Amino acid sequence: METTNVESQDVSSHHYSYAANLLLNENKSAYETKARLVEQGLSNDIAGLIVENVEIEIQEAKHEKARKDMVYGALWFCGGTILTLADIGFIFWGAILFGGIQFFKGLINVNS
Repeated sequence: METTNVESQDVSSHHYSYAANLLLNENKSAYETKARLVEQGLSNDIAGLIVENVEIEIQEAKHEKARKDMVYGALWFCGGTILTLADIGFIFWGAILFGGIQFFKGLINVNS
């Protein structure tokens, strides 16, 4: 009984990995990915559920990366601005520019 459970988890993991590969690396649509999973012997309902779950995970990962970009961008921008205003003899325009670009990149990605 234990081996059957482990084998079914491996099969399930394989289908999720296959769907993620199709969506991310091969740029297939959700419809194409679902069709490929059905070709592998899954039912329409199961294939649709797998594709939906993988799309949700991908979206969550993109939002998390965008939030991190915003935080790190703000830190670079603020750090560069503070050090420039501290008048230690340098203008940290690189940190300010990099931070601003990274922050707005994250902001755009969070809203898209």
